[in-house]
Amino acid sequence: MTTLTIDGKDYRLPEHLTDWQQSLYVHLINWKWQHITEEPGVARGREYDAILPEACLRDGTSPLLYPGIAKAFARHREKNPLRLHLYFHHMASSQAATVNLFLPILQHRDAHAILRALKPDLFKLAKAQLDNGFCLEYWGQDLSAEGPRPGDRGPLNDKSQAAGTDADLAIAYYNHDGELCLWLIEHKLTEKEFTDCGGFRSKGRKPKHDCSKGFGAILRDKSICYYHDVNKYRYWDITGAHRSLFVGGASTASCPFRGGMNQLWRNQLLGLAIERDKKRPFQHSTLSVVRHPANTSLERTLKQYKNLIGDDPRFTVLTSADVVRAAEEFGGADLRDWVGWYRELYML
Repeated sequence: MTTLTIDGKDYRLPEHLTDWQQSLYVHLINWKWQHITEEPGVARGREYDAILPEACLRDGTSPLLYPGIAKAFARHREKNPLRLHLYFHHMASSQAATVNLFLPILQHRDAHAILRALKPDLFKLAKAQLDNGFCLEYWGQDLSAEGPRPGDRGPLNDKSQAAGTDADLAIAYYNHDGELCLWLIEHKLTEKEFTDCGGFRSKGRKPKHDCSKGFGAILRDKSICYYHDVNKYRYWDITGAHRSLFVGGASTASCPFRGGMNQLWRNQLLGLAIERDKKRPFQHSTLSVVRHPANTSLERTLKQYKNLIGDDPRFTVLTSADVVRAAEEFGGADLRDWVGWYRELYML
């Protein structure tokens, strides 16, 4: 932790923030002090001004959520008992920002028009799928009354209490040809990078788990990958079945998924695995990253991933400003208060 003094005020912040991260953190703390409380929260025994204190939390929700969606979020959690992130009550929580950005739109009567401005092939929401057409923290789980089967490890065989691939948001929709489609969304607020490979850092790796091998070598001998060999995750099986998507794989000298591309790869594979599963109704899947427009730290990894897949249209990048503009244009007066609230809170 470090203490930064600005205009006579002390801000207790994490260390090693970029200039933009620091500016947003200070803005979010000022917003918290004005609208919620000046009391700090605690993490690992230390007080931080960007964290909400226990006294502010109630019924599993947070005053950080837009007031108009608190009940809808609670209802969704009844059907989809998603796990709140450790720092959900942090002012810079991407999970909370995802709920704040998309739930007002998904509850709106013209949600299809707003979302179509962002995804032109979307004709209408498939409200009979998932939970009224959407699911937060989606890993392929069953949202029917029966719920997930005991021991269900998801389409990638990687889901557990401690690990697994989740999309921040899944949206079910029909395209203009009447085909049922799945749109997965990964939303980033202040993060400097996407999640890297835990297998690469695992203490259980043996010499055969050689991450210096390239994409083609791993496809030829998948046991090179710790996750495939030990954990039995299906990442490379799905990759091999969709080899044509990863057109840039042949040029990689080592595993391209050790760093931040790992999360993008896994989220893309989640959609592809669901698309291939004949027991599931979805015919097509796509992945989008939504980032804050001022967060340029992610651009290097995004460019690398686009190159790896040859700019395939099944992967797109949007900003939260794009989403809010679409809501402002097609949501009418109903969303005007939320648009102003979101822009003020997240410095758009």
